[in-house]
Amino acid sequence: MDKRKTWRNEEQQLIERWHAAATRQQALQVQLVRHADAGENASEALLQEAVRARADMEVVRREVARMKVQFYSGKRY
Repeated sequence: MDKRKTWRNEEQQLIERWHAAATRQQALQVQLVRHADAGENASEALLQEAVRARADMEVVRREVARMKVQFYSGKRY
């Protein structure tokens, strides 16, 4: 039972990270679209932040994929 509790905590933390990364990425996309609609160029800092947000989202995606593989191979639960 200890492992299951640990796994569930890990899963919950991963879900929270997923939601945070997705929200951050969406907010940055909205800012980029606003700049594009206004005919302005986005600042270099905003573009770099968007790239970092996408990279963070990819890291979380890989962790989700790793966890799914563990689950389906029987290493979890």
